[in-house]
Amino acid sequence: MAEQPGAQRAYRAPCPGCGAPVEFRSAQSTHAVCPYCQSTVVRQGDTLARIGKMAELFDDFSPLQLLAAGRIQDQPFTIVGRLQYSHPGGRWTEWIAALEDGRAGILSEDNGAYVFALPLELQRAAPPPTDLRVGATSAFNGQSYTVSSNEQVALLSAQGELSHLPELGRSFPMVELRSGNGLVLSLDYSTQPPGAHLGRSVQLEDLQLTGLRDESAKEEKGRAFNCPNCGAPVTVNLADSKSITCGSCNSIIDLSQGIGGELKHAEQNEPVRPLIAIGSVGQLQGAQWQVVGFQHRMGTEPGDDEHFGWSEYLLYNKKRGFSFLVDAEDGWSMVKPTTGAPVMAENGSSASYLGKRYTQQYAYNAETTYVAGEFYWQVERGQKTFNRDFASGNALLSMERSANELTWSSGSKLDSGAVSAAFKLDDKKDMFVRGDALPVSAASGMGCGTIIFIVIIVIVVLIILSTCSSRCDPRVQNCSSSRSTGGSYGGYSSGGGHK
Repeated sequence: MAEQPGAQRAYRAPCPGCGAPVEFRSAQSTHAVCPYCQSTVVRQGDTLARIGKMAELFDDFSPLQLLAAGRIQDQPFTIVGRLQYSHPGGRWTEWIAALEDGRAGILSEDNGAYVFALPLELQRAAPPPTDLRVGATSAFNGQSYTVSSNEQVALLSAQGELSHLPELGRSFPMVELRSGNGLVLSLDYSTQPPGAHLGRSVQLEDLQLTGLRDESAKEEKGRAFNCPNCGAPVTVNLADSKSITCGSCNSIIDLSQGIGGELKHAEQNEPVRPLIAIGSVGQLQGAQWQVVGFQHRMGTEPGDDEHFGWSEYLLYNKKRGFSFLVDAEDGWSMVKPTTGAPVMAENGSSASYLGKRYTQQYAYNAETTYVAGEFYWQVERGQKTFNRDFASGNALLSMERSANELTWSSGSKLDSGAVSAAFKLDDKKDMFVRGDALPVSAASGMGCGTIIFIVIIVIVVLIILSTCSSRCDPRVQNCSSSRSTGGSYGGYSSGGGHK
């Protein structure tokens, strides 16, 4: 086995399966997948041994590929391997990055974005996964974390060099914990002792990446199949989509188990028409976003029968991942899942994240009532979560909790005019105005006399309310002020994380 000139610790030998060259560029790599025959090989000293055959990769729309190079913490790295996992909610990809100092990092998908993680040596043994319940807190190496997910996962396929290789198709626990300062701790129970990696959120453009997938050479056509409910043609445009709706019968189609006639589907009646059409492209927060999904949700406060509703648009940008444009009666906002887990006060009245304190605005039960388009998680009509919304000025923070996952999202309020302009819908800008608009801006089409008349009416109403309040006797009357539901709650919800 010869060392390749000009490279550190690079090894090459013939594949035991087909004889093609198999190369190891990282000293940490113990396994590799032959790019020609898909044989899985293990490095044993100066020889390679074939231990099986790897399943084919599922294609994705990621700009990443093997041998792409970049920098993290002022240190060069090269992507040398890829692992593709599945869990009950879908699947995701982890890229193996060989660093110049010999370590093997992981660049992984995280709720439609990316996290770069490095190996972490735990100062205490990792507890059994059954002890790490979603929402519970646990300390590792002096840092407190909140358990955000605890799933049974399995390896679907692999490519390139790998520092470890779980048994193909065998289920094992993987636990994810997040901290209030944006850290993500992953515990991989496919090995004993469990492997640990610690990472932070990254933007692909900040990694100074070169050698990305050639856009001009990439085939952009979507996959197509017939709707299992009505038989109409359905095209999937995003390779990682877990759910899609049929444009003919509005059925929700489950893509998480593959494409074919066995696909599960759920019929939907009473379709909701989005204000912004699916497929629209808009410029928001310095990036171009495409609307790929839409869902309408309803909420109720615990102990209250009155319902309120809001809409969420799933936005996609190739390098920034996914974000949510939220349309609620109290205004528009744009949020995305956080990397870390904010720290919430015991009574739920506030939460802190990245040094900022947020005050709770609403706590409510939420349910998805209608969906359209594609989603990177397995969305269903009737999905339920418990939500808490927090705010600090225009900055927003939201928590969603389901049985197996705790998701936080953060973002900020948007001006309704900016939203309509972003999607070139200025001719419909009046339809975008919400309850957060100032009286003058909402009445921009009115004359001065009309505005003066409205102001006089408001003053008279305030005087009447003040008089009634002064006459209130708390011994015999309910003098507390009431809060209108009116769709104000739920405006900052993320729509779920779902790795």
